[in-house]
Amino acid sequence: MEEWVDLMDAEGNYTGQKILKSEAHQKGLFHPTVHIWFYTTDGKVLLQQRAQIKKTFPLYWDVSVAGHVGAGESILTGAIREIKEEIGILLNEEALNPIGIFKSIQQHHNGLLDCEFHHTFTSCLKQPFETLQVQEIEVAALQLKPIKDWEKDLFNETPSMKYVPHTKEYYKEVIRSLQSKL
Repeated sequence: MEEWVDLMDAEGNYTGQKILKSEAHQKGLFHPTVHIWFYTTDGKVLLQQRAQIKKTFPLYWDVSVAGHVGAGESILTGAIREIKEEIGILLNEEALNPIGIFKSIQQHHNGLLDCEFHHTFTSCLKQPFETLQVQEIEVAALQLKPIKDWEKDLFNETPSMKYVPHTKEYYKEVIRSLQSKL
């Protein structure tokens, strides 16, 4: 089923219009997304490997949970919905700690142009890792990785895993925020 998303201008303001997600990607129009980075109290980050069938960055490692905010849906409602869909956790809004909003423009080899504003949060993973329920059409695998090891690998010239190429500034802000929670 095709998703509708709200349109935003290049400064992140809502335009009052909605569009099909696929059309937004074809035309390079800005729209809102959510990113939720889960961490554990012993200093690990939950990483998600994107499903093989994904149109962009299949099998790359990425944020714990991410997704598009539906047209007319609030950012927090979208975040809570995506968490439930992708890893099977039902959280309340108070469990989400905002990091910030990050403008992202990614040109893909298949002609898609992702122009998004990532509304980014952290949240403490309180549910046991082995009880997480992945949405197989979105998620190939999950992994808990020590934040220090992840940071070292992420910025290595030859990382051991393929990571979605968010900007260094984005990753540094996420790492700083995660470390501040420990």
